[in-house]
Amino acid sequence: MSGPEGERQSVVLYDIEDKPPLGKAIPLGIQHVLAMFLGNVAPPLILAGAVGSVTGETTFLVQMALIVAGIATIVQAYPVGPVGARLPVVMGTSFAFLGPLIGIGNQFGLAAVFGASLLAAPVEIIMGVSFDRFRRFFPPLVTGIVVMLIGLTLIPTGMNYAAGASAGPSAEGYGSFVNLGLAGNLGLAGLVLIVTVGLNQFFEGFLRVISVFVGIIVGYAVALALGVVDLSAVAAAGWVTVPVPLKYGLAFKPSAVVTVAFLYIITGMETIGDISGTVSATGRDATREEIRGGLVADGVMSVFGAVFNALPNTSFSQNVGLVNFTGVASRYVAGIGGVVLLALGFVPKVGAVVSAMPDAVLGGGALILFAMIFSSGARLITQNVELDHRNSTILAMSMALGLGVAFRPEILQNFPSEVQTLFGSALVTGGMAALVLNIVFPGGSVGTGPTEYTAGLEPSQADPGTGAPPVDD
Repeated sequence: MSGPEGERQSVVLYDIEDKPPLGKAIPLGIQHVLAMFLGNVAPPLILAGAVGSVTGETTFLVQMALIVAGIATIVQAYPVGPVGARLPVVMGTSFAFLGPLIGIGNQFGLAAVFGASLLAAPVEIIMGVSFDRFRRFFPPLVTGIVVMLIGLTLIPTGMNYAAGASAGPSAEGYGSFVNLGLAGNLGLAGLVLIVTVGLNQFFEGFLRVISVFVGIIVGYAVALALGVVDLSAVAAAGWVTVPVPLKYGLAFKPSAVVTVAFLYIITGMETIGDISGTVSATGRDATREEIRGGLVADGVMSVFGAVFNALPNTSFSQNVGLVNFTGVASRYVAGIGGVVLLALGFVPKVGAVVSAMPDAVLGGGALILFAMIFSSGARLITQNVELDHRNSTILAMSMALGLGVAFRPEILQNFPSEVQTLFGSALVTGGMAALVLNIVFPGGSVGTGPTEYTAGLEPSQADPGTGAPPVDD
């Protein structure tokens, strides 16, 4: 059903303030954790291996990532003052920082990684606090492009997991189907995908909203029955993890801080897109307070994470897809997911059970979630933006440049490694293209004439001559 201006058809069964019964809310919260678990622990795992971490440190870094993600998710759902969006925004360690931080770690050590993460985090806090000053730079056209690129660039990762090897096509057993000794990867992924989509499309009520959780549980159970789940890590894991602040110290290298600061701007754009994509499922647009609180929480929790040996935290896009796919937008459910993450972080044995899940099982569920992120970005644009000549050109060029460097990263091979790392990301290149073109092309948010504002972001007063929002002194 349609509502007042700025409101559209809602696709949710549980709205933001709804509280499903606890018997339903707990598995729904676990479903959020399953959707983001490997995405949250993979960056510290990769970082620890890439910078030559000593034996035992990898587990510690993973547990810290879970604890910080749990606290950050709870803060986003239940804000502390201005910190938090009051939305079902699930937080975790961001892949966007991984490549540059590996370079920083190899050059300067882990202390510089956490020092740069801490010192640069106020960039995103400033983005949130001063959001009224720059919100015109991020109309639905720009944020929608960013959301679509997020979904499209995650799909190859989902395919790798579905093929049974997150390392990519060169890994042993990639794409195996009939050889159960190699996990029957495509069979397991296909089973999870069929169960998930079948429950979501042919059933109503609770079975529909918990479809991803059921699909993954069925896949995990089949994998256990086939004997392809390695549970040795569960026996070896301890029972309790004790957080140790500043275990690796802090070091502040100017080049590292500048690099990470730029990445915070990009992940800030991603957070705006994630919040917009989440709220769009409820049939309305995100308010300035929600976006401001979400950005501030990103920055504040990244500072907290750096102190407790975790990489920068940001909103997780796969959970945006989960909200849109299942119709569960309850922040109460997301808060329960945060509590589950805390439990996993403090009890390594529990986390080891989840981390033992075969890649193919997770990949089957992840594929549909990543595709739904693209869908939510497309909905942001189609419901808010008139695709005239100007806007169609920005959309086409941004997607072409972003996907172009993702498909053919070799085009940057003659540039310095820092440039390759930064602009080899489709999200960076495409997002920056959308941002700059929207500024440069006439008739946009910063040029002459009005732009597309969502109802929540539209200025209460605008300059009658230009349509631009007032800027406070």
